Parts: sequence; structure tokens; C-alpha cells
Amino acid sequence: MTTLKLHDVHISIGGTPIVAGVDLTAASGRRVGVVGPNGSGKSTLLRAVYRHLPLARGSITVDGQDVWRLTPRRAAQLVAALPQETRSDFDVTAWEMAAMGRTPHKRPFAPDTAEDTAIVTGALAHAGVGHLAHRRFASLSGGEKQRVLLARAFAQQAPVLVLDEPTNHLDVRHQFELLDLISAAGTTVVAALHDLNLAATYCDDLYVLAEGRVVAHGPPRDLLTPELIRTVFGVDAHVTTRPGDDTPYLILIPRPEGPVTRP
Repeated sequence: MTTLKLHDVHISIGGTPIVAGVDLTAASGRRVGVVGPNGSGKSTLLRAVYRHLPLARGSITVDGQDVWRLTPRRAAQLVAALPQETRSDFDVTAWEMAAMGRTPHKRPFAPDTAEDTAIVTGALAHAGVGHLAHRRFASLSGGEKQRVLLARAFAQQAPVLVLDEPTNHLDVRHQFELLDLISAAGTTVVAALHDLNLAATYCDDLYVLAEGRVVAHGPPRDLLTPELIRTVFGVDAHVTTRPGDDTPYLILIPRPEGPVTRP
């Protein structure tokens, strides 16, 4: 059982508070979505989970282990990430990029073992890019790069997977395919998502951020109401259900008078 917990998390950048007092729990195997308008602190929050931004206050634990009190190597064995932005000009093959996921499990400069090779090969195959293993990473399309980076996260074999806007720059089909792969992985997932319908489809629980604070959380079917959408996102919404199940589906309607004041 692997549970990620954030308690009273505060994060500042350049002296400016960005996230204030966030509590969040992602229980073992659950897919937790973090949603909110631009500037609400979603990416900032997730960067602290995978240790790219320090905390001003609070704690982030995986099964009781404070990730900020662990060595970087040990923390990377617990939390893997698919960041929003990754340099695309690395002069490496797709296989070499995915193999970077094995770094937390090896001594510095240690060669790949037969086990490492098998894990990386399997990760690429699971992400649907095994046929691209020998292609230069920089030559791949945006969707192909995203899948290779997901393979890198799979190769890391961490029980917690953090995804910051994983569907950015992907067309509709590839958005679904990528999220299907992530859902099938069986790990504890925390993902920042812009598309509320994707969040409702793929997440077990949602946390709604506004101005750096959690203003609501719960299952999508309970949480995504017209009132919440209007208050937090400044648009009107007609909420129905997807054909065949009770997953909420939102039809968003701009407000002619502009956004309302957020909480």
C-alpha cells in the first residue's frame, strides 16, 4: 500500500506565496486530479512533490516517509514525474532517455545490468514506443516524446507517479491513449489537468485549487457542479453524464459578463 500525503503545504517563489496550506491525500492506487484556473498553483504544488521546488512549510510524505528529508536518490525511488516542460534537444536515443529512469536504482556511473535492460525495454513497449527505441529523441513528434518520457517514468518503478499537464500538445486521440496507459499502470497517480472532462473521466478524486488553496475536493460526480465551475473557473456549465455510465460530462459556456470573483 502506497499513500501520498501533503499536509499544510506552503510554497513561495521569490518571496511571493503561491501555495498556502494545501492538504491532499492520494491513497494507494488512486488517480487524483488537481484542477483549477491558470495561476492557481497546480504546477507549483506538483513540483514540490517531485522536489523541484522547496517547501516554505508543511510536509509531503509517501507511506510516512518525508520526501524532503530523504536523499534525492531515495526520494526518486518513491516518486517519478512527467513534468510539463522537458528539454527536447538531448542528443540521446529514445532508449537512452527511458533508461535514465533507472538512475535512482544504480550506483553512479554503474553500467546497465540485464535487469535494467529488461525493465527499460518493457517500459518502452508498455508506453507503445518500443519501435522507436533507436530513434534520436530530438527527432520524435511531441506525442512520441511524451510517451518516451512516460516510459522513463515507468522504468523508474516508483510507486507514486506525478504528472504535470501530461496531455499538453497532444491531439484528442493521443490524450486518451496516454491517460489509458497511465491508468493501466496501477500506481498512485497525482495529475494536474486543464481539461475538466478528461479529469472527470480518468480521476477517482479531484482537488480544486484557486489562488493557491484547496477550495473543494471529492469524487468528480459530486464535485463538478455548475456552481463550482461558475465560482472557480468563471464560466457557466451544463453538467450531464457520459453515455453508458455516471461519469460527469461538462458543456462549458462563456459568461458574457466575464468571470466572477473567485474564493
